[in-house]
Amino acid sequence: MHYKIRTMEENDYENVYKLWESIHGFAMRSLDDSKEGILKFIKRNPNTSVVATVDDNIVGSILVGHDGRHGSFYHVCVKEEYRNHGIGKAMVTAAMVRLKNEGINKIQLVAFAGNEIGNHFWHAEGWNEREDYNTYDFVLNDENIIRFNS
Repeated sequence: MHYKIRTMEENDYENVYKLWESIHGFAMRSLDDSKEGILKFIKRNPNTSVVATVDDNIVGSILVGHDGRHGSFYHVCVKEEYRNHGIGKAMVTAAMVRLKNEGINKIQLVAFAGNEIGNHFWHAEGWNEREDYNTYDFVLNDENIIRFNS
């Protein structure tokens, strides 16, 4: 199987979104994963996110960004029928090189506990599961900010 890894571009959004919708158990957020949200992410991180293509069809993607200290991987996925052909590893490697070229030396990602395929992949590839801290999130909207400040 011949595949290519290339930089994710703004005009890839519709095809990447279709890919995400095709992945069993894939979690998306309406605001962050909207076209506007993803284009904002790509504009902030223009050289780091990658897609894998076969015959010009997108079969894999990783949103990749950084804050100047740590890199982050989001929405790492390969279309089911294209798995186990090295595409995931090739995308991750390309993303690592891109982050290293931007001076980043550590990457973090979230794999939900129920994502057996993803967790198996990361463990098998030597990534460390952190158990020494908790992660929290907070939805920024006026109602939550007012409630927090009360």
